[in-house]
Amino acid sequence: MMKRRSFMALAAAVALTATPAVAQQLSLGQVSQYLNGLQTAQGEFTQINADGTLSTGQIFIKRPGRIRFEYNAPDNSLVMAGGGQVAIFDPRSNNGPDRYPLNQTPLKIILDRNVDLARASMVTGHTSDGTTTTITAQDPANPQYGNIQMVFTANPIELRQWIVTDDVGSQTTIILNDLVRGGRIGDIKFNILNEIANWNN
Repeated sequence: MMKRRSFMALAAAVALTATPAVAQQLSLGQVSQYLNGLQTAQGEFTQINADGTLSTGQIFIKRPGRIRFEYNAPDNSLVMAGGGQVAIFDPRSNNGPDRYPLNQTPLKIILDRNVDLARASMVTGHTSDGTTTTITAQDPANPQYGNIQMVFTANPIELRQWIVTDDVGSQTTIILNDLVRGGRIGDIKFNILNEIANWNN
């Protein structure tokens, strides 16, 4: 059964497949502007779990505050955030989804209404290898919840990967394949109560 820790790790890493371009290090302001402009997106993802196993599925993003991971078989799980909460649905459980506040996960950082990576004590790492820019960020008010490491390419700026390290140091990586920005995604996809009703039927 996927636990809260698994989701925080899951947020752990999202890599978008694309050919990176040689570029200078992106500034925190440039990356913040990119994330704030990422209103909706959807595509395929591959998740590298903390134990090295792989999962695949579809991801839907609708900022602020909403994201949905639909896992393919044999997992068939669902992880979603909406209304300030995260819910983890496990088809093998009869007890309903695990639920907890979104602000207790590192994903909150990129799903905030106004992302400002220049805030004091938010960014703990900011490096470039000449091709990608890597930024590690945490909630400065609650660093105990872990951090998220994001990898970007430039020209145009794109998020290629994120890795979430949870409160006990476990890491999860997610690779995004063919993420398409823009388009309409209905709010119903992020309605936890509606999803609970669907799973009970």
